[in-house]
Amino acid sequence: MSEVNALELFAESVGEAVRSVLGKRGLEACVEIVEPTVEGVDLAVPCFPLAKAMGKAPKTIAEELASEIEAKHPISGVEASNGYLNFTMDHGFLVRNVLGEIISKGDDYGRKPPTGLRVNVEHTSTNPTGPIHVGRARNPIIGDTLARVLKAVGHEVTTEYYVNDVGKQVVILSWGVRNIDPGDVDPSDRDKADHNMVPYYREANRRMEEDPAVAEEISELLRRFEIGDREVIDAVGETAAAMIDGLRESLSEIGVELDVYTWESKFILDGSAADIVARLKESEHAGTEGDGSWYLDLKDFGIKGKNTRFTFTRSDGTTLYTTRDLAYHMDKFKRADRVIDVLGEDQKLGSRQLCAALEILGCEKQPEAIFYSFVSLAGGTKMSTRRGTVVYLDDLIDEAVEMAYGEVAKRRADLSEGRMREIARVIGIGAIRYNIVRVQPDKQMVFNWNEALNFEGNSAPFLQYAHARACTMIGKAGGFREDTDPAKLTDPSEIRLVKALSRFGKALEVASTGRVHLLPSYGQEVASAFNQFYASVPVLSAGRERDARLTLTQCARVVLRNVLGYLGIGAPEEM
Repeated sequence: MSEVNALELFAESVGEAVRSVLGKRGLEACVEIVEPTVEGVDLAVPCFPLAKAMGKAPKTIAEELASEIEAKHPISGVEASNGYLNFTMDHGFLVRNVLGEIISKGDDYGRKPPTGLRVNVEHTSTNPTGPIHVGRARNPIIGDTLARVLKAVGHEVTTEYYVNDVGKQVVILSWGVRNIDPGDVDPSDRDKADHNMVPYYREANRRMEEDPAVAEEISELLRRFEIGDREVIDAVGETAAAMIDGLRESLSEIGVELDVYTWESKFILDGSAADIVARLKESEHAGTEGDGSWYLDLKDFGIKGKNTRFTFTRSDGTTLYTTRDLAYHMDKFKRADRVIDVLGEDQKLGSRQLCAALEILGCEKQPEAIFYSFVSLAGGTKMSTRRGTVVYLDDLIDEAVEMAYGEVAKRRADLSEGRMREIARVIGIGAIRYNIVRVQPDKQMVFNWNEALNFEGNSAPFLQYAHARACTMIGKAGGFREDTDPAKLTDPSEIRLVKALSRFGKALEVASTGRVHLLPSYGQEVASAFNQFYASVPVLSAGRERDARLTLTQCARVVLRNVLGYLGIGAPEEM
């Protein structure tokens, strides 16, 4: 089977054709090739950048160039339109190459060869003081999806969770677990490590606020931790590890598995945080407050107002989270060529300060941040683990699966109870991931059940149902016999579907730049094109076109499964 990427080869041919006619005029301008916005056009070249060099209006340039470009395979036609050169691809070339490549590569269709580039994606990294709440649910889903597509474009990807086992909150939790009698706290409504510890955290906070002796005891534990007291570090670490086990279980439920868990205390114990402090103190930007704490003045780095001072030690000389975060990033840059941090929108200032401090430390690279706005539920409330008003990710998962079960039971009463439950889990969790990732990360998001579980709209069930339909068709046919004859695939719905399938590799490339929200849009495009094909022409009852249409169905099935896989969503074969 041919493994030539039709879209890439077509783009090369378009570029060569335009450069050739420009070369005859003595011009060596860079040719920009863009996705068209006009139906029936495969690629376009804007002539606006040529206006100055050629001294003519873009519309005139396009008309002149179009008259000179020969429609040479795989280009079937070129037309001028409002300052653009619009190119169409040869139908036979499109069908044979796209379908041949998909059948040949299968699950590897769209993937790029190894680049050798090491990419570190840090995501989730919630404080180990309670379960993951809905507000932060975007973090692991965006991070995991990004990691998947970065691997697809050939990079060596490591996903990482930075465990904050040093801060005051986790010390409070550890104190509560060790000092509060189980009879003094309300039982958890879910028997899971992270949920079981939350009542101790809330009660410890209450006692700390009301009893100065408790507050002093906790402060002393924190001080001992930050000067490297092994006994305290081990005790707090044990509590944090139990909490992390619970968080890991929740993440696994939504298909998120991280490669590395790095503990913040590591940078106290190995001396790297102290080394950062020593190096920063030598900087011309360093200064001290009256209480003896040290800071960096970042006004020369574009940071204004009260935020110019970036404190990196307390008055007693102990380090802060910000200091240890610097050590952590220096460590990451030893292990990766690119470092990507998935962060809440409330971390924008901290990220800018971190980058400035890294520059002061002489770090030649900077982390790339993807900021996301928090998720809220329709009619939801503000969330606080400390105060107890919170909706957890575990609760969202349970509700999604139960609501999906209701849909499956309505539609497929012929299935066994066990099979309905199995499909409902795949649909419910897919609905969460898809509905969260489809919104641009920095846009506000309200999670809506009607949208998430809509079998007809921009949703995971819509893609999953299209995939299941393709599976059913192939199953009823008893398989398929490969036929990529373009003479048998001429209906506009067939060509539209083949063109959509051809863009999968490009969709992965775009998503890998951080625009992961565009991958669900691409999936919806493929599912819609497949449904239109299914509605427009017979497949199982077709005559000479039957094998070709089944081949096209199989190719759609492969691409839909691959899209769902990169989104971290299951692809059921029946729904």
